[in-house]
Amino acid sequence: MLSIAIEQLSKSFKTNKVLDVPLLHIHSGEVFGLVGNNGAGKTTLFRLMLDLIAPTTGSVSLGTIKVNENGAWKEITGAYLDQSFLLDFLKPEEYFYFIGDSYGISKKEVTLRLERFTAFFNGEILGQKRKFIRDLSTGNKQKVGIAGVFLTTPKIIILDEPFNALDPTSQMALKNLIIDYHRTHEAITLVSSHDLNHITELCSRIALMEKGTIVKDTTVNENTLYELQQYFNTSVA
Repeated sequence: MLSIAIEQLSKSFKTNKVLDVPLLHIHSGEVFGLVGNNGAGKTTLFRLMLDLIAPTTGSVSLGTIKVNENGAWKEITGAYLDQSFLLDFLKPEEYFYFIGDSYGISKKEVTLRLERFTAFFNGEILGQKRKFIRDLSTGNKQKVGIAGVFLTTPKIIILDEPFNALDPTSQMALKNLIIDYHRTHEAITLVSSHDLNHITELCSRIALMEKGTIVKDTTVNENTLYELQQYFNTSVA
């Protein structure tokens, strides 16, 4: 059964420890949320999970594979953290076909798979003949990056603040996309967000991060949104 195992994971820059997660297991079929203020360590944790930065101590295993020892996990993992993941000198269609080719997916199959994003794209992504990705709005760049994640039907999905820059209609379409994909594929899905409503509606489990540590790890219930709101209200007071 697929799982993610994080053990004794830490990251320091010189004498500044920015992340310290002694133990965290995320299991098959979970939609796992990360919440926290800016600088809490959410993106750092994702970057360590994707082997984009090296840990100071500890390890991350996706399935049975330690991410810094074997790249086979990349075949089952899709992630979008920010615009640096895009090839913005390509047009959206070219970008999607490039991803498909990298995974051995034919152009015909890529075109078929893109149909699932019709509501999410809202007529603004495909068929814009003169527009390269770099010419798109921030929200539409976000859409291209997120769609690229789902295109290869990964077993592990990592999305950092996916609702940023999206209009309300696109946010709802994305939420439905994540829910439908989870129902169909039972992938491990990790989502960070500052939007407490979205994260509590989407996730079955939420971890609250502060100053690089997980201060609370809870199964979502009818009280979770209120408890998170109270926590952040208290932080302001």
